[in-house]
Amino acid sequence: MSARVTLYSRPGCHLCDEARAVIERVCTEVGTTYDEIDIDRDPELTERFGEEIPVTFVDGRQHDYWRVDEIRLRAALGG
Repeated sequence: MSARVTLYSRPGCHLCDEARAVIERVCTEVGTTYDEIDIDRDPELTERFGEEIPVTFVDGRQHDYWRVDEIRLRAALGG
């Protein structure tokens, strides 16, 4: 089963660290998983997301960028 949440991030990004903490907490509470992808490892992702990171996708659709709204994420995951 693939993860329902995908976090696109890059090392050294404080907003990414904050987003990761929210995603980890919500995913644990609702019993789902998440994947994290470093955009710096893929030139296409770097070009696509640039400075809009972190970017969060839920079930393959873009959900948030820059900040993760915990209430919206929980609602999107049915929690």
